[in-house]
Amino acid sequence: MGYLKKYVKKYYKMFLLAILFLSIEAFCDLLQPTIMSRIVDIGIKNHNLNFVLKTGGFMLLITGIGAAGAVIRNNISSRVSQSFGTELRYDLFSKIQNLSYENSGKFETASLVTRLTNDVTQVQNLVNGMMRFFVKAPLLGIGSIIMSIILEPKLSLIIAAIIPIVILIIYLNNKIGYPFFKKVQKAIDKINSAMREYLSGVRVVKAFNRSGFEEDRFSKSNEELTNVQISSMRITSLFSPLTMVTINLGVAGVLWFGGFSVNTGEIQVGRIIALTNYMAQLSSSLMMISTVFTMFVRARASAERIGEVMNASGSVQKSIKPINILIKTGIEFKNVSFAYSGDPDKFVLKRINFSVNSGTTLGIIGTTGSGKTSLVNLIPRFYNAAEGSVKVFGIDVRDADVHELRDVIAVVPQKNTLFTGSILDNIRWGNDKASFDQVRRASEIAQVHEFIKSLRSGYDTMLGQGGVNLSGGQKQRIAIARALVKKPKILILDDCTSAVDLITESKIQKGLREYSNDLICIIIAQRITSVMGADSILVIDNGEIAGNGNHNELMDNCSIYQDIYDSQFKREDTICQI
Repeated sequence: MGYLKKYVKKYYKMFLLAILFLSIEAFCDLLQPTIMSRIVDIGIKNHNLNFVLKTGGFMLLITGIGAAGAVIRNNISSRVSQSFGTELRYDLFSKIQNLSYENSGKFETASLVTRLTNDVTQVQNLVNGMMRFFVKAPLLGIGSIIMSIILEPKLSLIIAAIIPIVILIIYLNNKIGYPFFKKVQKAIDKINSAMREYLSGVRVVKAFNRSGFEEDRFSKSNEELTNVQISSMRITSLFSPLTMVTINLGVAGVLWFGGFSVNTGEIQVGRIIALTNYMAQLSSSLMMISTVFTMFVRARASAERIGEVMNASGSVQKSIKPINILIKTGIEFKNVSFAYSGDPDKFVLKRINFSVNSGTTLGIIGTTGSGKTSLVNLIPRFYNAAEGSVKVFGIDVRDADVHELRDVIAVVPQKNTLFTGSILDNIRWGNDKASFDQVRRASEIAQVHEFIKSLRSGYDTMLGQGGVNLSGGQKQRIAIARALVKKPKILILDDCTSAVDLITESKIQKGLREYSNDLICIIIAQRITSVMGADSILVIDNGEIAGNGNHNELMDNCSIYQDIYDSQFKREDTICQI
């Protein structure tokens, strides 16, 4: 949990200031039983009303000072804990964003959401509790013991006897409770995962009439969370009464032996009252310590989960080498091999060699699972090549500044993601400084402008989550417009026109050729018609380049390309005849 050192350095001064006011509050609380004993043993016993009023006024003053210290301490602790939680949550989110695809894939999305919310809250609550209870409890406990010894050394032995028992109970609570609270957080991950998957696939669930199955799946996760929470709370409910019973036995012992001492005249009544109050304060402090340790157990489990993300390796490292977009050779692969697991026996790309010059279009085609998307993911450095080098404008992507690299690249993935907001906001997401004319121009190239104009609110039409109120083809074209408004030097279209008809796709490709003279356009497609017009075409088969050339060249010398062509066009001819 070394990542917490940053926050300790930043907030320790305010933390110590809160402890100062907390100490004032605790000191005032410790004085009150002693003052009360003096009122009883001197003022009331001797019928000295003046002493009672004078000492009572002093007691009120001490109470007021303690209350003021408590108010200031509460304000400081709330400010520090909230600021700490806000900063930790932001830093965790930034860390998640900077993780490479490979490392972010090690954490489930639902788990990351839980860590950003529930886990951070648990740690934040502990920080707040430390400034409210964790320091005050020992001060009250130790102070109560010291004041009891000063007042009556013999009876204070009873107090000293119960402390080791309570400490043992707290230790067992921490030791036994920790694994349970860790299971609770994992159970929350599962229930979040079940809910997220249902919401993201609600149309599929309803289409296949699987609502009952999803309810059963959620019910199982819900019951698992309930059972784990019951188990953890059962531990807490066991140790808290044990602590109270031990403390109350101590109070009973003080009253029992104190009663005999009062009868024999060895101890005055006021001292018994003071000792009872100190026992109550000790009881309160030990219960606070027990509560804080329960918070600590929860926070410890959460802090370790946060630390797993914060300490994860594989974040994309920055470099100082600038990208020179004037270099003619825009993209170059040299003997590139890649595996998601890093295992050479599981390479999904093997010995890839090709180059693409500025102002040209590259088509990539191949069977499903051949490695097409994996190949283009190496260009913006979503993943690092295991062997060989990937160069963009003459710079190895591992040496290039990742932000500068991705500034010149726009990717339209297979699964398009639109955000809640207007169509204009979604297109400007690619470039928030784009003028309306630039947005319209990008929309015209993407063949979506006419559709947007037909809407009642035009570009101000609000979209539901994920663009739920649009068809697949409409979402794809808006995603293309969003990429174009970025004005990239490299545009990667990863099978993003699969829901678009052939005529519209042809218009999009024609617009792309007119878009920029130096644009490198990479088109991944399943339909051979999508890549036939490209300057060069890569045929990928089982992670290797099976062919490289234009359409006519591949039809002459690449059997795999010929098979794809024949399967698609013969099938279309058969359909037409039917």
